[in-house]
Amino acid sequence: MGRVLIYLRPYGKWMALAWLFMLTELIIELWQPLLMGKIIDDGVMKQDVAAIFTWGAVMLGASLLAFASGIANSFAAAYVGQEYGFALRTALFAKIQSFSLARIEQLSPASLVTRMTNDVTQVQNMLFMSLRIALRAPLLVVFGVAMAFVVHARLALVLAVAVPLSAVFLLWVVQKAAASFSAVQRALDRVNGVMRENLAGMRLIKAWMRKKYEEKRFAATNDVLMERTMSVLRLVETITPVLLIVMNTAIVAVLLFGRHYIEDGTASAGQVVAVINYATRTTAALSMFTFITMAFSRARASAARLAELLEAPGERHGADAGGGPAVQRGEIRFEHVSFRYPSSPREALSDVSFVIRPHETAAILGATGAGKSTLLQLIPRLYEPSGGRVLIDGVDVREFSAEQLRTAVRFVPQEVLLFSGTVADNLRFGNITASMEELVQAARDAQIHETITRFPDGYDARIGQKGVNLSGGQKQRLSIARALVGQPRVLLLDDSTSALDAETEAKLLAALRKYACTTVMVTQKVSTAMAADTILLLEDGRLIAQGSHEQLLATSDLYRRIVATQEGKKGSVDVTTA
Repeated sequence: MGRVLIYLRPYGKWMALAWLFMLTELIIELWQPLLMGKIIDDGVMKQDVAAIFTWGAVMLGASLLAFASGIANSFAAAYVGQEYGFALRTALFAKIQSFSLARIEQLSPASLVTRMTNDVTQVQNMLFMSLRIALRAPLLVVFGVAMAFVVHARLALVLAVAVPLSAVFLLWVVQKAAASFSAVQRALDRVNGVMRENLAGMRLIKAWMRKKYEEKRFAATNDVLMERTMSVLRLVETITPVLLIVMNTAIVAVLLFGRHYIEDGTASAGQVVAVINYATRTTAALSMFTFITMAFSRARASAARLAELLEAPGERHGADAGGGPAVQRGEIRFEHVSFRYPSSPREALSDVSFVIRPHETAAILGATGAGKSTLLQLIPRLYEPSGGRVLIDGVDVREFSAEQLRTAVRFVPQEVLLFSGTVADNLRFGNITASMEELVQAARDAQIHETITRFPDGYDARIGQKGVNLSGGQKQRLSIARALVGQPRVLLLDDSTSALDAETEAKLLAALRKYACTTVMVTQKVSTAMAADTILLLEDGRLIAQGSHEQLLATSDLYRRIVATQEGKKGSVDVTTA
C-alpha cells in the first residue's frame, strides 16, 4: 500500500484541509447531544421557552456550520482523489512503457487494462472515503462513547461493552474480505481478457459463425466473476445486521437503566436522551463500516496489484540517453547467441553465429518455429540473449542507450500496427520533426506515395484504429515508409512484404538499396531472398547455412528443397514465418 500512496505527497496540504473541515463537522456533531440535553433539562423540563429558543438557535447555527464544513470537506476530498488518480495512472503508464517485452508478455493486456482502470478507481474511492468518512466514522465512535461517559458514566458502560464487540467483528470481516476481493479482481481480469479477444477477433468470429460459442465462453467467465463477487458481498453485507442487533440491544439497555436512574434521581431526562443520542450516532457510524470495509478491502487488493507493477524492474537501458556509443556503419554480428523465452522449456535460438556486413541486405529463411522473428528482435534488444553476444559495429547492443539503439535500428514487425490519426501522423511516429519532403520521399521508396495521393485528403487522410480502412499491402508499405523516415542505420523487416505483389516488392527492395543502411528481412519467398546479398537459413533455432542464393543451392539440401517446393517440384518444406 505504501508504494501506491507515495503519489499523495504533493497533495498533503489539501488532505490536511479536508481533515480540518471533517474535524470541524465532527466536533459540532459531538457537541449537539449536549445541546439537546440542555434544551430538555433547562427548557422543556422547566417549561422555559426562552431557554428552548436560545439553545435551539445555538444548535441551528452549529448545524449550519457543520453543513458548510461537510461541503468543503467533500470538495477537498474530491480534488485530492482526482489529482491522485491522474498521478497514479500516469506513473503506471510510464512504468509499463519501461518494461521489457519479456515482462510485458508475462502480464496479459486485459490485466494491465484492469489495473490501470478498475484498480486505480478502487484506490481512488478508498482515498475519498478516508478523507470524508473513513476517519470520521471511527473518531465519532471513540469520542461518542467518551462523551457519553462525560454525560453519565454508568449509562455509558453499556456502550463500552457493545462497541468493542462490534469492532472485533468488523476486523474479522475486513481480513476475510481482503483475500476475497483479490480473487474478484483476478476474475475481472479474465472477463476483460475474453472480451478483448472477442472484440479483436470479431471478423473471424462472424466468418466462422462462432457467435454462440463465444457467448458461452464469455458467460462461463462472467459467471465466475458474479459468483465470487456475490460471495464476498454476502460476507460484507452481514456487517450492518450484526451491528444493528448489537447496538440496538445496547440502546434498549440504556433506556431500561436510564428509567431506573431517573426514578432514583441519579440521572436527568436530558442526560438519558444525550446518551441515547450518542448511542444512535455511534450506531450510524458503525453502519458506515459496511461501505468502508468494502472500499478498503477492494482498495487493499487493488493496491497490491498496482504495487506489483510499480515495484517491478524496468528494462535495462544501457548507457544514459544521449551518452555512450552510437551506431555508425550498421555491421551486425552474432557470437554464439542462444535465447529461451521465459515460459518455454526449449531454446528458440541455439549457438547462432554470423556476420552481416555494413549496407548489406540479408534474408532469413526457415520453417515455422525456426527462430527467425526471435533472431530479428534480439538486434534492437527487444529481448536479451540468454547466452552469447549481439554486436553492432563491434559493440554489444547492451552498451548502447535504448534511445540511440532503437533510433538507429528501425524494426517493422510481422503484425502491422497503425494508429488512429492521419497518414502523416503515422509516418512521423518515429521522428516527429520529419518534414513533409521526408515523408513523401519515404512513401515513394516504400511504393505507397501514389496510393496516398489518391486518398481524398492525401497525407491528411484519417486512418482508423489498427488501419482497419486499409488493405494488408497498404498497411505493410505504410509501416515500411514509417521506418524509413529518419534514415535508419539498420532496417529490420519481419516478413513485411508478404502482402505485396512481385513487381511492387521488387521496386521496394531496389529503392531500399539507396539507403545507407543494413537491411535484414525475414521472408518466406525464395524470390525475395534471391535479391539479398546473403541468406541465413535457420532450422530448429540453429543456423545451418549462410551464403548467397547460388552458394546455398550448391551446398544446402534444405535450401534446394525450399527452392524446389516454390518452383512446384518435388519436396515440401513449410517456410511460413516463425
